[in-house]
Amino acid sequence: MKALCRDCLAPGPAAPRCPACGSPRRIAHPELDTLSIAHIDCDAFYASVEKRDHPELRDRPVIVGGGRRGVVTTCCYIARTFGVRSAMPMFKALAACPQAVVLPPDFPRYRAESRRLMDMMRDLTPLVQPLSLDEAWLDLSGTERLHQAPPALTLARLQARIEAETGLTVSIGLAPNKFLAKIASDLDKPRGFSVIGAAEAQAFLAARSVRLLPGVGPVMARSLEKAGFERIGQIARADIRTLATRFGDFGLRLHDMSLGRDGRAVNPGQVRKSISAETTFETDLSDPAALDAHLVRLAERVARQARAADQAGRVATLKLKDPAFRIRSRRRTLPAPTQTARTLIAAARELLSAELEGGRREAFRLIGVGLSDLSAPDAAGGDLFSAEDPRTLAAERAADAIRARFGPGILSPARELPPRKPPREGS
Repeated sequence: MKALCRDCLAPGPAAPRCPACGSPRRIAHPELDTLSIAHIDCDAFYASVEKRDHPELRDRPVIVGGGRRGVVTTCCYIARTFGVRSAMPMFKALAACPQAVVLPPDFPRYRAESRRLMDMMRDLTPLVQPLSLDEAWLDLSGTERLHQAPPALTLARLQARIEAETGLTVSIGLAPNKFLAKIASDLDKPRGFSVIGAAEAQAFLAARSVRLLPGVGPVMARSLEKAGFERIGQIARADIRTLATRFGDFGLRLHDMSLGRDGRAVNPGQVRKSISAETTFETDLSDPAALDAHLVRLAERVARQARAADQAGRVATLKLKDPAFRIRSRRRTLPAPTQTARTLIAAARELLSAELEGGRREAFRLIGVGLSDLSAPDAAGGDLFSAEDPRTLAAERAADAIRARFGPGILSPARELPPRKPPREGS
């Protein structure tokens, strides 16, 4: 069986410790030299950036997220030992770990670190497909001659380089396809390197929940479980015609994945499916004017991100969460894709107005705005305000350029400025 030491990078036979340096951090697998699809996932990325930049927090539980009414964006591994998890309401996280240090997210800093990490990955192969700021798939097929090493060794070198140059750690999954690589990267965190080979894939998956499969969210999981499919192995053994009848084309894809098959290629050009922003209020909010002010601010942030990503969206989304944590999501398809805040604000306002129809003053704990069905702006055509869109878009892009040069706080919308005092009589 092939083996590799992740500390000294020496190859050798499978053994509990490296014969060269004595390290226990060894990868051993029969397919080690033949697999080339990897998933790289940063370990507690936002919290790790904060701990690196604030060494005094190294041994303390750290939570990155909003105020007491917000949710946990991420948390370090110390906080996780207390039961804290991403997306957990902040009040529950602090009840579980009252000694935690809570920090607000610093997304510009996280994005800068993400670009640095992605550039290191692209040094190895152009076939890098980011999933988010802190994870990506890589296809290292055909790079053996370039790097004078099989993909496993190239990835081990990258893992060591990231830790040495950035002070951050990543976990790696190596497999024959994207689906299995993503599962593998989560098997041995943090600083992990796990391998799932083609020969073992079906047996590895058989006893695991169907909720592990991509595309199986809570609703689909309940449908599968109601149909008698609780474990992946049950899907693998099912009649393929039954799956197709019950679940259509997705049933066929489920069957392929249950056998460890995934034909998707690593696609560097694949664009984001949506862009969104949301905020959770410190106290429930029912005032329409206050809700509108938050809506506008979020829509402007989403539009800025769309322009920065060179994307335009055709579907505007409004998200609301009431005090009982019930979520309402409302969508509106626009006449043409947009990347202007003006268009997004107008659409989101209509959606909010419909929710407050008849003068209802409902209270909400969260509001969010999103843009989806993204495409390149040159394919977007006109805008909802087609007569003014060129000027609107030009003005918003100019504001982006000013903020990029002088800082995000350099410009404020007129509605946020204090009212002017009336002139004195006789002046």
